[in-house]
Amino acid sequence: MHIHDRPLSERVFHALTFEILAIFISAPLAAWLTGHGVFDMGVLTAVIATIAVLWNMLYNWLFDRLQARVGFDRTYSVRVAHACGFEGGLILIAIPFIAWWLGISFWQALLLDIGFVLFYLPYGFLFNLGYDKIRQNLITTD
Repeated sequence: MHIHDRPLSERVFHALTFEILAIFISAPLAAWLTGHGVFDMGVLTAVIATIAVLWNMLYNWLFDRLQARVGFDRTYSVRVAHACGFEGGLILIAIPFIAWWLGISFWQALLLDIGFVLFYLPYGFLFNLGYDKIRQNLITTD
């Protein structure tokens, strides 16, 4: 098996492991930083993770349809725009839920969501770096 050959079962394992570990790290940290309960922050992070997965599937489907219709290459600039569009859309979707769930203003919800984005950027980098290293070690021992 090569490093880039990944069956669906592994992709599901990767995504679930990523999200579950993120929730276990971010919920207590967010509870401590905001003064809200760990349960409230755990539910919040789980719902945002679910929204992110669903939004990712819809957003990428729409992106693929746009590319098929317009016919552009996936250049660096297009990938930057793609990433910004995804994150911007996720923020717009998540803010009303955050505000409602925690009983806070939209401004406070935006700030909290920015905090989650700032958590997920290095977390995603480090998680995937570690995952790839462990996976490579498992593949080479087979």
